Amino acid sequence: MRLLRGIDLDSIGARLRAPLHGYTLSLLALVASLLLVWLYWSNARQRELNAVQAEFAAETDAIAELLRQRLASYELVARGGVSLFASVDRPSAGQWQGYVDALNIAASYPDMLGLGYAPYLDRSELQALQLDMRDAGQGFYVVRPSGVRANYGPVLYFEPRTEANRAVIGNDLFADPLRHAAMASARDDDAVRITAPLQLGEDSGRPVTGVVMFAPVYRFGTPATLSARRAALQGWIYAPLDMSEFVASALHSTRRHAALSVRDGGSGQGEGTVLYADHAELAGRGSESDFRRTVPLELYGRRWELDFSADAGTALAARTPELRMTLGAGIIASLLLFGVALVLARTESLAERKAALLAESYQRSELRFRNAMRFSAIGKALLDRRGAIVDANPALAAIFDTSTDALVGSMFGAHFSDAGDEARRSREFAAVAEGVFRTTRQWRTAGGELRHAQLTYAPVPGEIGQDVASLVQVEDITERVLAHAREQALHRTLEARVALRTRELTHANHELESFAYSVSHDLRAPLRTIEGFSRLLGERYADKIDEVGRDYLARVRKAAGRMDDLIDALLKMSRVSRSPLTLAPLDISRIAREVVAELRIAQPQRHVEVEVEPGLRAVGDAALVHNLLQNLIGNAWKFTAGADNARIVVGGEDAPGEQAAFHVTDNGAGFSPEYAGKLFRPFQRLHNPEQFEGHGIGLASVKRIVERHGGTVGAEGRPGEGATFRFTLPREVAAAG
Repeated sequence: MRLLRGIDLDSIGARLRAPLHGYTLSLLALVASLLLVWLYWSNARQRELNAVQAEFAAETDAIAELLRQRLASYELVARGGVSLFASVDRPSAGQWQGYVDALNIAASYPDMLGLGYAPYLDRSELQALQLDMRDAGQGFYVVRPSGVRANYGPVLYFEPRTEANRAVIGNDLFADPLRHAAMASARDDDAVRITAPLQLGEDSGRPVTGVVMFAPVYRFGTPATLSARRAALQGWIYAPLDMSEFVASALHSTRRHAALSVRDGGSGQGEGTVLYADHAELAGRGSESDFRRTVPLELYGRRWELDFSADAGTALAARTPELRMTLGAGIIASLLLFGVALVLARTESLAERKAALLAESYQRSELRFRNAMRFSAIGKALLDRRGAIVDANPALAAIFDTSTDALVGSMFGAHFSDAGDEARRSREFAAVAEGVFRTTRQWRTAGGELRHAQLTYAPVPGEIGQDVASLVQVEDITERVLAHAREQALHRTLEARVALRTRELTHANHELESFAYSVSHDLRAPLRTIEGFSRLLGERYADKIDEVGRDYLARVRKAAGRMDDLIDALLKMSRVSRSPLTLAPLDISRIAREVVAELRIAQPQRHVEVEVEPGLRAVGDAALVHNLLQNLIGNAWKFTAGADNARIVVGGEDAPGEQAAFHVTDNGAGFSPEYAGKLFRPFQRLHNPEQFEGHGIGLASVKRIVERHGGTVGAEGRPGEGATFRFTLPREVAAAG
């Protein structure tokens, strides 16, 4: 009888009775028979429809349970990985591969793209892991994306080792917002969690949509508190799941009549992201006669909604073919009325649904705005076109030390100390009409204290009949203003102190320079006297002095000459520290080749194999860097004098940051590692001066040159096995200011 609602039967009957008096009984009999047929068919159909719908509900519950059980089996796999970490502090790559191979993922879990482990690391732990892997011969462990973060969750293991899975090693899962949310929840709740829908890659051109399951791994068992769990977290066992394969694997043995789509609703309401949908011939159903059912699943921190649909007419026809004959007897007479009623009912339903959605949307929007006003920690007020307060929140009342009722109706500008500035108020409202406008104002508290506020105006529409023109936010920035003033004062004080210290340092450097030249002059005068008279004594009285005396005179002259050389070396090292620094891009390879050419010209009898890596570049002072390489390569040249197949290598090294790293390596005499700290001190020598001449100033000059460029220098060596000197220089010229 629902199908006849809205039809004026009395009107139809009145129109029929007048022209058709002779067919009244026939029409009544026809109507009665059609009514009986329809009642019989309706009751029979309803019984069968209820049975089919019950089967449909049972089928959907069974499918939901199969999906839940399938996910539970993945949890067991992940928990197994956690157990492996409980028995071994950190399994090796081989142990992890053995565990995953034993699972036989390809056959048992075809929808699982792999099983991996991601450690939970801070920056220092990441660097230590990278060093351990490099020392173990596993190469440099690169984390993607690059950048400095507080914590990392990079993929360390991921099996099986397919080409696609190897490319995942090093990806920082903790840097991705969707994965981060699931990983943090698993960490804090000590529970397995899955992510929101993700794009996991492509399979033969088909985008793979799925989710990732995370199981936390703790050190020393499961902590009881949240802070303890965060501190004890070692990492996560994770498994990415292809949703299409997941549904196919879970339901491979089930004969389905209902079409299925899976939506991820997260923790929100309404429509969510579609995780899975059957192909078009199953998912395209949409008539009102379909069975439809939504089964919610709360799974590992996510809410999945399983939408089922089935063609009720097809299912019913398969069970009761005899109903078709009964339906055919009455379908001709009732078709028009059924169609009209269906259209009217459907139109009314759609209209009511849209009206309800619009009303609910408006109510939610109004509630959100009211809550934002009421619970905001920043003062807020709605102003009309005159600048009067229409509504205010408690935070604004607290700022002005009054009540919200007292604020409503008052002029907003009157609460500030510059309230009489009418021009300012006009400019502010003119700026609001063009968009968001910010300004600062001052007001005095009841105790007379002057406070500072930052005002942010924004145009907002009011309801019909309301004169609402703008929303203003009032933030008390007094402490910020005072802190800025203190910072400026401190900055000026520091600048004055720096200027004073600079003047003192400059004066000390000038005095030191004068002292160095004065000492060198005063020392050289007696040295020349000693050397001169020793030479005259040896020339004029050689026949009166025996062989021992002549040897003594030779030693005196040699010592005087060495003293003169040491004075020259000290002056040269002093000039290295005092000379102005002019930075420019340098070709380190070219400078090294020039130094080698000078050494070959000075000692053409030496045959030394020198390898200079091409393309070495840095920034520095050309003269000082030439001096640096001259000392390092000259040392290598000198200490390979006694080596067979003497060889020197000048090359670069990988170095992060703003410094370029280089090394000079030789296979010469070398040195004991315990004396490496004495190499860069002035006059410190580790070899016999009779075997290797020198003043002990060269490496001290190298250290000063490198440090003036903001770099570091170090040395490694072993007796008889050669030495390696490493140093760094800037990559680029530092920006001014």
